[in-house]
Amino acid sequence: ALKGGDKLVGFIMGGDPSYDECIKAAEKAIEGGADVLEIGLAFSDPLADGPTIQAAAQRALFKGMNTKRYFRLCKAISSRHETPLVCLTYYNIIHRFGCERFARSCSLSGICGVIVPDLPIEHSKKLKRALVFHGVDLVFLVAETTPDERIKKICSLASGFIYVVALLGTTGVRESLDPKAQKLIKRIRRHTRLPLALGFGLSNPDQVMQAVRMGADAAIVGSALVSVIHSKGDVRGFVSELKAAILEKGF
Repeated sequence: ALKGGDKLVGFIMGGDPSYDECIKAAEKAIEGGADVLEIGLAFSDPLADGPTIQAAAQRALFKGMNTKRYFRLCKAISSRHETPLVCLTYYNIIHRFGCERFARSCSLSGICGVIVPDLPIEHSKKLKRALVFHGVDLVFLVAETTPDERIKKICSLASGFIYVVALLGTTGVRESLDPKAQKLIKRIRRHTRLPLALGFGLSNPDQVMQAVRMGADAAIVGSALVSVIHSKGDVRGFVSELKAAILEKGF
């Protein structure tokens, strides 16, 4: 989904602000040029997420979002669009639903990859096996604090792409990108040919342009897009500005 570089990944929370409005927002993001859509499966205690995405998860849960409805929502999007969908959720939800059932449901609803921020590689075998069987990628995160030996191990187990964490802390809008992200991208490149997607803190055209100039194949924008959706802003226009900045990186 991210091969060739210069890609934009947009994150939305499944079921926020409502089931139907979420589908409309997803379609606007796709029309705006999102190459991949990351759709959050709401969890009550999202460890890696900052206040914006936490609030979106709470709104989705309040509106009745659950695992079965989530897969129906993804199917509604994937049946009308070819844009790849990636699920971001936490392991407790997957464990309760069942790894095999979860993997099969991903495949049937058009999800091609799964990101689980609180799942260490040491405990990923069961889920990885189920996802592989159903043709779904398990995407791992790599941060600045990850030692080189562990990066090598993560890269050997990952598929789809590597989620490169641009800063330490939780997700959320930041004023600037940490220049250390470029060093991290170079460290990961030594161990894999998988596409690298830089996320956490990217929120505007300058930052996504900077991300691809740093060597990332894709920029991930989450909290800022969730905020635009929540405020009933111009989702298509916002995403198209981000995509245009990525494509203009060399000028």
